[in-house]
Amino acid sequence: MRRIGEPDRIVVIGGGISGLSSAFYLQREAERLGKEIHLTIVDGAPVLGGKINTLQRDGFVIEKGPDSFLARKLAIIDLATELGLTDELTTTNPGAKKTYILHQKKLHPMPAGLVLGVPTEIKPFLKTGLVSWGGKLRALMDFALPARKVKGDESLGGFLERRVGPQIMTQIAEPLLAGIYAGDLRKLSIQATFPQFAASEQKHGSLIRGMQHNRKAGSAALPAVAKGGTFLTFKGGLTTVVNALDKALSSAERRLGVKVAEIRDEQRAAAKETEREREIGQARYTVLLENGEQLPADRIVMTAPAYNAADLLEPLTNVSELRAIHYVSVANVVMAFDKATFGLEFDGSGFLVPRSEGLSITACTWTSSKWLHTSPDDKVLLRCYVGRAGDEEKAKLPDAELIAAVRSDIKTTMGITAEPLFTEITRLYRSMPQYPVGHLDNVKRLRARLAEELPGVWITGAAFDGVGLPDCIRQGKEAAKAILAES
Repeated sequence: MRRIGEPDRIVVIGGGISGLSSAFYLQREAERLGKEIHLTIVDGAPVLGGKINTLQRDGFVIEKGPDSFLARKLAIIDLATELGLTDELTTTNPGAKKTYILHQKKLHPMPAGLVLGVPTEIKPFLKTGLVSWGGKLRALMDFALPARKVKGDESLGGFLERRVGPQIMTQIAEPLLAGIYAGDLRKLSIQATFPQFAASEQKHGSLIRGMQHNRKAGSAALPAVAKGGTFLTFKGGLTTVVNALDKALSSAERRLGVKVAEIRDEQRAAAKETEREREIGQARYTVLLENGEQLPADRIVMTAPAYNAADLLEPLTNVSELRAIHYVSVANVVMAFDKATFGLEFDGSGFLVPRSEGLSITACTWTSSKWLHTSPDDKVLLRCYVGRAGDEEKAKLPDAELIAAVRSDIKTTMGITAEPLFTEITRLYRSMPQYPVGHLDNVKRLRARLAEELPGVWITGAAFDGVGLPDCIRQGKEAAKAILAES
């Protein structure tokens, strides 16, 4: 029960981009509606930002977590505008537009017109060495194949194999799309990951034809700042947006470096213990921290990973849908080199590695070529990725073994033998949520149950409707509006 005439006490669990965005838009929405709220952000880490972690070292700008975001997803651009950061946005090097895919230990440029692994320009696709002629002909059968009549979700990999064949799926789409989720395409939900694929099939009768249409329509709708390239970041690194959100939320209380131990539903408890009702006043919930502090909460925004959220909510309600969201562990290895000893010039942004190649790395970004602000002119910066669904153990190797495996792979693929000036390893355990087939229905069912059994508790973040930074920001904004609309 809310206190009449008093501000709503809202506890945001999680200080990553989802939690910070939720808090920021709760503050903005409350101001717009003329409502008064009291915000508290809780995170077990000692600093805000979650996986966003920019390291400034020896003139390098190094991202230890995510390194950029899709320009076509506008939620983060809108947020940057609201925070006064538009001038800090920067796009990829226009001279490094090529991206390669490793095939039979050779780097092949991705054909022009490839959109999310789907060929939209036929002539360049027919010239690529990434798939056989049989694979190319199978892909072009997409123009003639009938659309699926069965309604409902299916796996992303199953959809792609059905429309454009197994070669396109495993040799082009899988390394490209799985890089976003570090996932197994045969287990990921198409409706939760790339619903535009299924929509293209239904609307245009062909995946390729639909993506051709979307490509033309999409670029026309983008604002000027998003038209310079596929990806954007901030000149000072992604921590720029975290710092700006931190400043904008200066009035919100923080509890950092301490984890939530329990969420207590006081209304339920008060029904059993009438004396406690007098003790806790009118707060519906109490958020108990591991240090013993108790935070009264009229509303709770849960942005923790699904497995942590499940641990906290399971004593109060059924959370089987949260338990169905598995996470993959990954690592990234960043290496800096002296250009004078490096012995290689890049003409693109990096390359992707299909599972069939049998390497430890899943991709390599030529960071100093892709992002000109990240390195001094006389230096080179590389970032290699390790770990994906079904192959996570390599991400957990001891430092020396992990570095040796990565250096062996870059020697095999690019002939690089130069000694790094330094190496930075980042391990992100259980960091990549996997959306199973039926995920959207699961989330809808879970939210309906929470609304009925735990009113005022809202779940949001990467585990639910998109893992990218813009997706998390959009979900935070949606959560803020939904929460304050109920109060």
